[in-house]
This record gives sequence, C-alpha cells and structure tokens, in this order.
Amino acid sequence: MKFWIALLALAGLTTPAVAAWREAASEHFVIYADTSERDVREFAETLERFHAAMELRTGRKIDSPSPSNRVTIYVVGSETRLKELYGNRNSAVAGFYVPRAGASVAFTPYIRLWDRDSFSTQILLHEYAHHFLISTSRHAMPRWLSEGAAEYFSSAEFGRDGSVTIGMPNNNRAYELANAREVPLMALLDRATYAERRGNRYDAFYGRSWLLFHYLTYSPERAGQLSRYWAAVAEGHGSLAAANAVFGDLDQLESELRSYNRQRRMAATRYASEDIVISNVTVRRLSEGMDAMMPVIMRSRRGVGEEDAPDILSDAREIASRYSDDAEVLAALAEAKHDAGLHDAAIVTADQAISLDPARTNAYVQKIYALFAKAEDADDAAPFYTVALEPIMALNRIENDHPIPLIYLYRSEIERGLAPSENAQAALERASQLAPFDHGLTVTLASMFASQGYPRLAADILGPVAANPHGGSRARLASQLIDHLVTAKEGQSVKIDINEMVDSDEEEEIRS
Repeated sequence: MKFWIALLALAGLTTPAVAAWREAASEHFVIYADTSERDVREFAETLERFHAAMELRTGRKIDSPSPSNRVTIYVVGSETRLKELYGNRNSAVAGFYVPRAGASVAFTPYIRLWDRDSFSTQILLHEYAHHFLISTSRHAMPRWLSEGAAEYFSSAEFGRDGSVTIGMPNNNRAYELANAREVPLMALLDRATYAERRGNRYDAFYGRSWLLFHYLTYSPERAGQLSRYWAAVAEGHGSLAAANAVFGDLDQLESELRSYNRQRRMAATRYASEDIVISNVTVRRLSEGMDAMMPVIMRSRRGVGEEDAPDILSDAREIASRYSDDAEVLAALAEAKHDAGLHDAAIVTADQAISLDPARTNAYVQKIYALFAKAEDADDAAPFYTVALEPIMALNRIENDHPIPLIYLYRSEIERGLAPSENAQAALERASQLAPFDHGLTVTLASMFASQGYPRLAADILGPVAANPHGGSRARLASQLIDHLVTAKEGQSVKIDINEMVDSDEEEEIRS
C-alpha cells in the first residue's frame, strides 16, 4: 500500500499542472491569469480601487470604456516568460504596456499588488497612470510632468481594508536619487536642455520628476502652483517659460527640492474604503480550448513579426483542431491566420467563429483586418471595402463604442480615394475620443483636419504625439510636421503621409 502511495506522490510531482486560466472582467480592466478565482478577483478589484483613487485625486473622470476598449492585462507567470514575450531574454524588463485602440494590452509577471516595493507592480501602476492621464486630457504634457505624475501614482499603497493611499514615498527611486547622476531642475523642465547634456549615462530623471511632482503637490508654500503651471503649458506656453512664470526663482526651487529629498517623512493622501466605489467584478473559468490557446493569444497580442507568425499559426492550428466547436478558439485561430498573411483562410475561420457565437467581437475584427489586407493587394480594391462594411456595421451594432469599426468605416472611404463623408469623419473623431492613447489614430485624425484646411487644429492634435518621450521616430516626425503646420495658412490643405507616421516605431512604455 505504501509503495503505491509513493508512486502516486511521485507522479504528482512529475506531471505538469493543468492550466486553470481565468478571466476577471471589471469596468476598466480585463485580466487573464492562470490562478485562483479569489486571486484574480482581488487583483481586478484592487486595480479598480486604484482607478477610483486616481479619479478622486485628480478630479478627472473617464467614461466607462466599451468592453473591447478596456485595458487587457496578461499575468504571464514568470519573469522568464515575460522577457520571451517582450522579445529579449536578456532584458531586465519587468513589465510593459502597448496602447492600441480596441486592443490595449499590458503584460506583468505576477500578481503582487500588496507588495508596494515590487517593481513589476510599480511598472503596471505606472503604465496605467499614463493610460488614465492621457485619457483625461488631450494636451501634451512635458516629459517630466508625465513621468513624475506616473511615478507619483505608481507608489500607491493598498490596505487590506479596501483603502488606497496615493503619494507614498517612491522607494524604487530612492537609490536613483541617491546615486545616479542628478538632473538639474533646468534640464528637467526643458527637454532640449536635457537632451543636450544627457549622454549615455544613467541619470535620475524619473526620480527627480517624481520628487518635483510630489513636492509641488504637498508643499503648503507652493499650493496651486502645479495646476497653474500645467494650465500655462496647456495654453501653449513652453515648459520653461511656464515654470519661470509660476515657480519664480528656479535656483530657489532647486534648493528646496534638495532639502525635501533629505526629509525622513513625506505627506500622502489616503482614501478610506467607504470613499471608493467600484463596480462588480465577474470571473469566469476559461474553456479547456482557451486554456490551451492562451500562450498563443499572448504572443499574438504582444505583436507578431514575419518570423514568428508561422510558428504561432502552427500552434494555433493544432489547438483549434482539438476544439473546433469553441468560437473563442476559432477567433484566435483567425487572428493567427491573418498575422501569417493567410487572409482568405482568416475570413473563413472568422465566419466559423461568428456562426458559433454571433457576439464574438474578435472574429469580426479579424475579418475586417483580413478584408482590408486583401484590398491592399488587389488591383480592384473597391469590392473588398464594400464587403468589409458588413462586419464593420455588424460589430458596431454589437458594441457601439468599439473603436475598430469606427476607424475602418473612415478607412473604407479614404483608402478608395473618396472624400470622406460626414458620417465617416464623425466616426473617426469619435474613435479618437474613445482611444486618445492610440497615437497612430491621433495621426490619422490630424491628417484628416490638415487635408481639410485646418493646419493649426492638426498641429494641436499632434502635440501629444510629438511630446511622447517613448514615441520613437513617430514623435520626431510629428514634431517636424507641427513646425510645418503652424506656418501653413488656414484654409490651405496640407498632405500628411499617414503610412509613414502610423507605421513608424513607437516604443511602448518599458522600464527595468
């Protein structure tokens, strides 16, 4: 008897654990994690409390996003897996976020919200703070203000009683402030000055940005200055000019900052559990087919290159062959087929998913993508754009504020060489309102207004794109374009090369 028990125990140690993926859906988040119902529910509820505390602290509120426009978070299970998804196993990355209309995703290795010093937790909160702040203001934020605010919110502390404390000391920046090369206040406030002196050495930009934001937030002597500075920048004043006007003697402020950094105690803002109201969180256990498909889905949602697409498709096909009656699995297979360039096959599979579940939104999205890809390759593209209107309208009926059908309604006209109808223009504007964090979409909207003879409006719209410190070549192109637009005459049509701008690299927010 003992012999058989020992064999069973050994089998338990050597047999791989069965995946138990769950989805937690809340007002602002969708979370996928291979964990218990309690853990994933608690994770979603805590993130919703963080969102609610940000609304209370800023006085800003985001309209509830449509289901597909929520931030989707994948808890990947390990740092090794995270680095593989990121695309560099030797990277020190601890989390990353990719903003997209209708498909914003964040990847984190663990659920560790109770550990305020966990760097992966802080990165997740930092990225969502960016997402929140961009969604509540269309004005470009100076880099120090954007990063300082995100660092300020990312050090939140969550009480077991449901309370949230915003503005706790940022312990993950203490070493940086003590040992990294200091960034003088003048360089912090002025992007050009910082760029001139930065070099290749690691510096305390993030830490100093947090320190300045925290000090201006809680210093009684400087009450209201942060709001007035931001208002001046939003009105069009340069960061340094606004700082001189609002903060006064910058050498004095520099001295105050150094003293503030030496303090043993700092203020913070606590919201009791009764101050924070969140909506219900629903948790569902994914199907057996989706358990198997989740690694494929994460690779797809991270972004697929030509080299990876065949392997992802092979895995997706093998899984779908075993679960051909699962609409969610088939929608994921359609996505893998589209990413691999098999657009006809993607359309067939998307239709199969829709026939099984007419509310499966991702199937409509993949069908739209595949039809537009076929149009790009066709000598006569018009029929494909016409056919694409059917899934565009169907998805819009299912989810009225899903940004993808709104965007592709506009594209279905402009890519045929037509002057966009009023309905198509309104659809694009609405999509940009719903997804201001998608800078490729922002560029498209700016292009529309520039072509209609509103160059100044187009320049204003491009402001956040140019100011994005992680915007890569897109930010540089936007900055150059703004210089051109502000000199153009009102009523003069200005052509923007959308493909060059939209397809240029934009680095997702990544910190290690």
